[in-house]
Amino acid sequence: MDEVAQARIAVTEAIREITPDRLRETMDAHILGTSMIPGVLALLSASVAAGDAEEPAVSNRAAGVQLIYDGLRLTRALVHDEPWTGTGDAEDDLDVLAADVLVARGFQLLSHTEAADKAVETVREFGQEQTELRSGGTTARSLEANVFELAVIAGATATGGETPLSLRQYVVGLARNHGEPPLPSAPEGLPDGIEDAMRRVGGRATGEEPVRTPSATDT
Repeated sequence: MDEVAQARIAVTEAIREITPDRLRETMDAHILGTSMIPGVLALLSASVAAGDAEEPAVSNRAAGVQLIYDGLRLTRALVHDEPWTGTGDAEDDLDVLAADVLVARGFQLLSHTEAADKAVETVREFGQEQTELRSGGTTARSLEANVFELAVIAGATATGGETPLSLRQYVVGLARNHGEPPLPSAPEGLPDGIEDAMRRVGGRATGEEPVRTPSATDT
């Protein structure tokens, strides 16, 4: 199955039982319009790491990463638009709630995995980043860089092994060198050439060698 389709099915299944229906429909709408790259990265990382992992476990991890990203991405948009400063309406309230539930569900899926600590770090740094941006400061870290790293940790450790440092370095570089944010709004897969590069980088067992991070001209 295509990784994009696999990630989307996993995410949809992860929120299928959330009620009320209107909240779930709001969450579905936001997921439909976002990129599946975080979930795809988790799936690919599991496939390039040594060892075997059961498909349901890998899909759940991919869904967890994707849900955390979707929730934080929506939160970022809401912070910038500040819908609650105007008259507001029920749809604005549902968006705020949907963002919280997306992140919470993602945490639930990753809570008993090796990626749990990184998930907490990702959310914490996201909050710090937004505070700094609103006060006119700058930050060297981005949501996408943290989420990409979270994805490879979640995927690679599904096989029972460690996450190659080289692979973590590579995807952080990928996030930083593809704009802000680097992810398209359409539900597309990875840029051309990235999958092959991940397989080459992920094959390095120690991860001790420096890895050239991709630039925008690589794709």
